[in-house]
Amino acid sequence: SISHFLCVFLHIERSDFPQGEMDWVAIESDSSNVQKRPELHRMMETVAQKLQLMGGTVQLVDIGEQELPDGQTLELPKVVTAQFGNDSSKHTVCIYGHVDVQPAKLEDGWATDPYNLTEINGNLYGRGASDNKAPVLAWIHAVEAYQALSMDLPVNVKFVIEGMEETGSNGLDAMIMAQRDTFFSEVDYIIISDCGWLSRRPALTYGTRGNCYFFAEVQDLHSGVYGGTVIEPMTDLIGILDTLISPSGKILIPGIREAVAPLSDEEWKMYQDIQFDMDNYKNKIGVNQLMYSNKVDLLAHMWRYPTVSIHGIEGAFSDPGTKTVIPAKVTAKFSIRQVPDMDPAMVKKQVTDYLHSVFAKRKSPNKLKVTMVIGAKPWLADTHHPLYEAGKVAIKRVFNMDPDLIREGGTIPIARTFQDVTGKSIIMMPIGGFDDGLHSQNEKMSSFSLSPRYNYIEGTKLFIAYLNEVSQIKRTSV
Repeated sequence: SISHFLCVFLHIERSDFPQGEMDWVAIESDSSNVQKRPELHRMMETVAQKLQLMGGTVQLVDIGEQELPDGQTLELPKVVTAQFGNDSSKHTVCIYGHVDVQPAKLEDGWATDPYNLTEINGNLYGRGASDNKAPVLAWIHAVEAYQALSMDLPVNVKFVIEGMEETGSNGLDAMIMAQRDTFFSEVDYIIISDCGWLSRRPALTYGTRGNCYFFAEVQDLHSGVYGGTVIEPMTDLIGILDTLISPSGKILIPGIREAVAPLSDEEWKMYQDIQFDMDNYKNKIGVNQLMYSNKVDLLAHMWRYPTVSIHGIEGAFSDPGTKTVIPAKVTAKFSIRQVPDMDPAMVKKQVTDYLHSVFAKRKSPNKLKVTMVIGAKPWLADTHHPLYEAGKVAIKRVFNMDPDLIREGGTIPIARTFQDVTGKSIIMMPIGGFDDGLHSQNEKMSSFSLSPRYNYIEGTKLFIAYLNEVSQIKRTSV
């Protein structure tokens, strides 16, 4: 039985686990640093070799070159695809993951070497430990466990593993489009495990926000040293940024809030039932006050309402000490998270028109240029789809509790790409904890138990159980 199998697997995984992840975390596969590109290529080759040794049909797919700001080009890391099983009578699932990471340095505030996987109190610390190397390995180990016990996989399993997710998945959209009628043609379902739980309760993720990222550049025609005699670009820029959002968090750009789908009664009840402690959340992010006083409002604004965030100003003085030079050109960088039923093309027009209108009222001689550099759409799934029903059953089997059904406040563009290009049903099934510190110092794979490496081991068992549940979905439900 699958229950017996899970117990056997637990023994196997405890006996041989960490070396694989230690080896992967040790590779500094930072996709944002072009100096680390050889490491990124080595990471992709390591993944391919692992899957080949397991007997998979593996390809390293060339996705072209990346154009750098200085005009030079750099080879993009190849995408690894793999297939295990080719039984036409079985469902085929495709596992997506990435093995590139965010930058990390010990001097940034890490308690341990970020590229040396370190176990402390059952938690596994290291860059990529949760985002996304461990979940990718957990899926691989799930397949390995079937092989180790000479058991047939209940479904055909394909993998798509990339190395540029943290910097926008350069080249991946074109690769998916190119292989839509080949590699993806027989895929029934796509599974993504590039997210985390909201609390100590396991979760299934059914939505992510999109993202429209803007540059607003103000430039004068002078040398930038005539303070008091010209209108300074920084003054103009701060002035227009102040019109994006009110002190209470209300977006002031006309048309943005009006496009948002209304909160349904079913969705309100779903949020109400989610395990979420607002005091713990405040402690986790280190603040004394939140913008909203109740759980439903907070979750709704985190997941299904748009937000404006101002990220920085290029060209402004930001080093320690003092400096009186007036910058002749400054560029603000800000983003607006997208939710159903917003359209990035419309948001681009709304933001551009609004800022030019505000700027015109200032009667400044300076020049404003507004550019949208990212326009990622939101993604939303049906939580009543058989794919999610199978997930609920698998979580109940492994964790003996029902999952939270949650959304992500961030953006995972690949989900929407898969949906639009392949037309396949998608589920997000995280195993990372709510406090894993993705993109932060001291990233870890949590252990919400006295059992060492609990989330990784139980997460891998979840993946095994889930493959079994998916195999039982009736063909008419596809």
